[in-house]
Amino acid sequence: MSMINLDLDAPVDTPLGRGIKHIGIGKYGSKPLPDDLLAECRAALADPASHPLQRGAFLGALLAKGPTPAEMALEEVIGKGAFSHPTFFINKVCPDLPVGMHPIATKLVRGHNLQVSEAHQLGDYLFGDDNCETFRGLAASIMRVRHETNEEYLGLMRAAESTFSPGFGPISCADRPLVQLAEPFDGVENSYLITPLLGQFFQKRGYGAISMVGRSGGPKFTLNALDLCMHLGCQFLQSNHELDTPLDRYGWVLDQKALSPALNRWVDRRRTIIKRPFLATLEKVLNPCHAQILVTSVFHITYQMKMAELALMAGFDAAIVMKRGLEGSLAPSTSRASGILCAVRTHRGHLFYQHFEADSPTFASFRTESDQQYDHPLATDNARLVQQFMAEGFSADADFDNRVRLAQAIYGRGLDWIEGQLRPQPVD
Repeated sequence: MSMINLDLDAPVDTPLGRGIKHIGIGKYGSKPLPDDLLAECRAALADPASHPLQRGAFLGALLAKGPTPAEMALEEVIGKGAFSHPTFFINKVCPDLPVGMHPIATKLVRGHNLQVSEAHQLGDYLFGDDNCETFRGLAASIMRVRHETNEEYLGLMRAAESTFSPGFGPISCADRPLVQLAEPFDGVENSYLITPLLGQFFQKRGYGAISMVGRSGGPKFTLNALDLCMHLGCQFLQSNHELDTPLDRYGWVLDQKALSPALNRWVDRRRTIIKRPFLATLEKVLNPCHAQILVTSVFHITYQMKMAELALMAGFDAAIVMKRGLEGSLAPSTSRASGILCAVRTHRGHLFYQHFEADSPTFASFRTESDQQYDHPLATDNARLVQQFMAEGFSADADFDNRVRLAQAIYGRGLDWIEGQLRPQPVD
């Protein structure tokens, strides 16, 4: 493993950090660098003390969005013509990149998509121990700004699976079908999480519940599912072999740190490159416990179908994907147009999709004018609400209770549909 410090104390306060925030938005939203920031970034690129991950992430975002005529001046720091000659660019920016990675690096710089095998090779490098952190930032940033393809996600998924700890192998010891709950690992800043109560809900429906959690890679750091599960004293899974012991209450919790040290190391990298790279999506759909159904969420509605597709690629038989949950979480909004997309692959290999909208008349009794906001919610308060609701069926917070009941109603409707689709059909 490289000895480079992967985590900056204040990554958004550096010139390159501010530059990444400005241009690393996405292929439809990036803006030109203002003149003063452009000058600061030019000086930072010329400074050998600048963090290599930020150097790579900044240049990757710049190339993916396309430099403006004014931004072309940054090319002089690397070498004349560098932005037009990918091989020269890679040699100058990533001089310690292994030769075997050069074709993939060149392809990324040219703006081309990777095949599954190429993305797998890239993933092996990203999760490996080689020292070129600049290339890691460059590759993650390019793919994020131009958006990763399903083929790239599949290759990266296979590479990530090869990093799993030995206890999470190809065999599952579960005595019943499993539901995997996974929402953004950066959590929330103005609301409470209901994830453990969803675990209880699915367990009452006859499933084993597994909540995927991990350290926050940002941009939010206030409260996430890992914090909540630790305060609740949940059982953390160390191996698939533990799945033969059914758990009451919340089900199992799988911390990314126990699943894959390589993925856990990327949390520090993600904090340094600021923007959310491919792992923010990928870590939610990995299926180390061989679950049947994935219950997850998206912040951007355009990713709802993509998440369902990735779930089926990862080996799930079905997926429930929440849109417009509070801060992108699994908790539905009671005032905005939340809803779920259900996807299923039947026993005959057919794919079916169905939407259930939270603002439909079926769920009208849960609707409110607005969603309650909480300033810097604490894990201790969130845990107390979860424990109260679990013990009494209600808590001291009426808004929290209403949200949990809406979630139970809409996820239950989705689960009914999925079970109907997966039920073996009589042979004619």
